[in-house]
Amino acid sequence: MKIELLYFAGCPSYQQALQNLKEVMAEEGIDATVELVKVSSPEEAKARHFLGSPTIQIDGVDLEGPEAVGSGIGFGCRVYAHNGHLSGWPPKEHIRAALARRQPLGPSAPTEHACCHTPASD
Repeated sequence: MKIELLYFAGCPSYQQALQNLKEVMAEEGIDATVELVKVSSPEEAKARHFLGSPTIQIDGVDLEGPEAVGSGIGFGCRVYAHNGHLSGWPPKEHIRAALARRQPLGPSAPTEHACCHTPASD
């Protein structure tokens, strides 16, 4: 799984987005690297499908799904809506849902090799 957090220099919200992302990954037992990607120009924003800072992409798909790109690519701050409130970073619930769409979550989630695993006998 490839996880990227895109941001621009001076963004006041990307650190909280990163903290929320890392906390959800730890809670769900997801062992993946988060790559921080500094977006430096409107041209780069367009090339990377940057919807504003901070943007989290999982395997190249925006946290809010592929349809989020329709809201507009921009080189500015991003706002997330949750339970009637606006925030400069995505809430953990949004991150958890996006990660769940990309892979099963939790310690009991099956892995690619679950069919071949044989429990050790006592």
